[in-house]
Amino acid sequence: MADKINVGVLGATGMVGQRYIKLLEDHPWFKVTYVAASPRSAGKAYKEAVANRWLIGANIPCDVKDLIVQDANDPKAALGKCRFVFSALEMGKDEIKALEAAYAAEGIPVVSNASANRWTEDVPMLIPEINYSHLDVIAEQKKHHGWDKGFVAVKPNCSLQTYMMPLYALQQAGYPVKRMIVTTLQAVSGAGYPGVPSFDMIDNIVPYIGGEEEKTEKECLKILGSVKDGKIENAKGPIVSSTCTRVPVIDGHTASVNLEFDLPEDKKPSLEEVLKVWANFKSLPQELKLPSAPEHPIVYREEENRPQPNRDRDTEKGMACVLGRLRKCNVFDIKFVALSHNTKRGAALGGILNAELLKAKGFFD
Repeated sequence: MADKINVGVLGATGMVGQRYIKLLEDHPWFKVTYVAASPRSAGKAYKEAVANRWLIGANIPCDVKDLIVQDANDPKAALGKCRFVFSALEMGKDEIKALEAAYAAEGIPVVSNASANRWTEDVPMLIPEINYSHLDVIAEQKKHHGWDKGFVAVKPNCSLQTYMMPLYALQQAGYPVKRMIVTTLQAVSGAGYPGVPSFDMIDNIVPYIGGEEEKTEKECLKILGSVKDGKIENAKGPIVSSTCTRVPVIDGHTASVNLEFDLPEDKKPSLEEVLKVWANFKSLPQELKLPSAPEHPIVYREEENRPQPNRDRDTEKGMACVLGRLRKCNVFDIKFVALSHNTKRGAALGGILNAELLKAKGFFD
């Protein structure tokens, strides 16, 4: 691609914003030309705004370090400087929702990592391999608000990335899921920075993450839903029961998953059939060869003690769902362990994949 698209990052000085900036370094389609953050950072060179709190462990990209940080509360400041923005804002939900709408109203599309618009009926909450058809709702979103070029698209909660693709792959193969029990073991990086105090995490597991179980149980229904009458209508099932815990792992969310199929006993898949479905699963991002799309979105590990965050989170550059320990369940039908990289697939790199899909489908033209 000869000419890269100029992009901005809102909340650029925070942990997720920093990851966006690092992951976009040398991106074949996008170039960061605009950074914005809170008023206290505005007016400083980016390298000064993140001095002593650059968290990514590598040098600040040369093309970004001297950019002057703008006030994220002023959408007009982005006009002419970028074609769309990644939102990694860290504010109250109502404030984020209003501000993302303000950027869209100025004709600047917003590809958001924030949760504020996840339940807005005409905002797609994307996992590109699953619900790319939800992009159809953007036309109605723009019409509803009177926006010309601007719109808002979001990504789901990071913990869903561990199990949504294997679930969807089975459903697409004709094996609908009736009920699911999920127990997540979520990395400390998912809490942001500074996050959970080390004294609470070392030699410990915290069996509660505020709001996380509700997200785990409900967001999947929107992702599996369909566009109807200009809004996204949630799927009726599966019924999900979740327990979400925080564990002393830096990166990589793990989930223990139990599934019951909504099928007569003689129509339920064998373990071998389940593995075949997962091995063969590919979707639109793979067909389009999007730069951040994993070649193999689902990777199954045969070893009895895998997947493990330390060994498997960076599979397919951190964009694969890594599975293991598939076996029969004495209560439901099958059970398995799933892993995804929460700060790559579950956060900034997942947002970048969303933007790549939007670009490939002409939404930034």
